[in-house]
Amino acid sequence: MKSYSRILIGAGLAAALGACSTTPDRIESLENARTLVSQVEASPRAGVAASNVAEARKSLGEANRLAESGGDLNDIEFQSTVASLNAQIANEKILAADARDEIEKGTAERQAVLLQSREREAQTRAAEAERRAQEAREATLRAQTLEQELADLKAKKTDRGVVLTLGDVLFETGRANLQPGAYPTIDRLASALKEAPGRTVLIEGHTDSVGSAEFNQRLSENRAESVQRALLERGVASNQITTVGKGETTPIASNDSAGGRQQNRRVEMIFQEDRAIASDE
Repeated sequence: MKSYSRILIGAGLAAALGACSTTPDRIESLENARTLVSQVEASPRAGVAASNVAEARKSLGEANRLAESGGDLNDIEFQSTVASLNAQIANEKILAADARDEIEKGTAERQAVLLQSREREAQTRAAEAERRAQEAREATLRAQTLEQELADLKAKKTDRGVVLTLGDVLFETGRANLQPGAYPTIDRLASALKEAPGRTVLIEGHTDSVGSAEFNQRLSENRAESVQRALLERGVASNQITTVGKGETTPIASNDSAGGRQQNRRVEMIFQEDRAIASDE
């Protein structure tokens, strides 16, 4: 009986030793599982795959327990594979979350760049509007300066524009040369016109009926051109000035009296609206 017992004990020990010998020292699938699970656990984004990380940790724990207790190799490898698969799924979720963050970051950056571009465009438009407003204010001020000069010189507003009449005392009798007394008025008008480059003036020459119509026509043209020349010499732009001779055709008084003829011998300057102000309006 004792001999039989010793045989059973020996057989049990042999079986136990045989079971231990079937578990290798290094199990590749277990090592891979340990590496993968450790990596996803260490990720700062592990929370986005919490359930898979938990499953991977659970399966790896079971695989480790089986390995330490000499469990069946197939069971160890199964638990290791489950742990690795969950770790891989967790890693894919982490990568997807990172990719979404990058997309959102890129979108935000593009939106920021677009916003900055729009802000610059708005600033440019505002600056341009302010520039135009300033130009309009300056043009208005220049026009007011000219209007004041014309008012001081007794110019009159008519349907044709503001009309300033230069009498024949500014010219020698029967001639087109300006007298020295004309230049203070010419200087003031030239200065005001230069300050209002959008303003134009039509210079009309007129005569009385003494002499031939041909002579009077030529004299009226020459007198208008004399005023034009004086303005050009003082820096007024040529495109601001137009001249025409009317001769004796448009009297404003009777040519039967000396006083009437003197009124008819004149140069009229018709000032038109400022083009710069008109375009802004």
